[in-house]
Amino acid sequence: MNKILIIEDDNALAEGLARALSGEYSNVETAYNLRKAQEKINEKKYDLIILDINLPDGNGFDFLSKIRNSIGSKIILLTANDMEADVVTGLELGADDYITKPFSLAVLRARVKNQLKKIESGSKIIKIDRYNFDFENMIFLENYQRIEISKTEQKLLQCLIKNAGITLTRDKLIDYIWSDDEYVFENALSVTVKRLRDKLHAYDYIKTVYGIGYMWSNNE
Repeated sequence: MNKILIIEDDNALAEGLARALSGEYSNVETAYNLRKAQEKINEKKYDLIILDINLPDGNGFDFLSKIRNSIGSKIILLTANDMEADVVTGLELGADDYITKPFSLAVLRARVKNQLKKIESGSKIIKIDRYNFDFENMIFLENYQRIEISKTEQKLLQCLIKNAGITLTRDKLIDYIWSDDEYVFENALSVTVKRLRDKLHAYDYIKTVYGIGYMWSNNE
């Protein structure tokens, strides 16, 4: 079931939108200010967020800028202003779509359905316990908090996950990660493994098989 969060200070409008979007395949929640919205986002992951630009305790653009890199949700902006500059600003900050007030429920449903379809059709996110790994878009989350990892670390992680439960030799990992390099520093793999473990706090997932290599274990 898709989880949707509506951030809108007009209570009547927010509840109306929630009723319109709720159904068998969607669970919709509301927040009337940014403080409450942040609390909800910290507690759970939403597939889609509908965000009003003008809120009593802050600006929707600022909030969008703050959360965009730490969550993987689709975001639709609600705005009473259809000025081109506002639209461009929202899209540049990472919004996936925008709707100008006033709007019809039919338009809203169509825009929401379009974004949820993108999630379903383009979803290549690997979900493992507290992790969400999106290699295509290079988004890596632990407990929905974004973690920046290098291209080399990404290749290591992808190789380990694709072969979860299988011990990969050091030589195989080196060949896969540094296939285009003529010379690889002797401790490069060990250093890369340590950095990846530390960044992901994956001490119980990335196992060292002494004398052989490494393995990703899905059993903590």
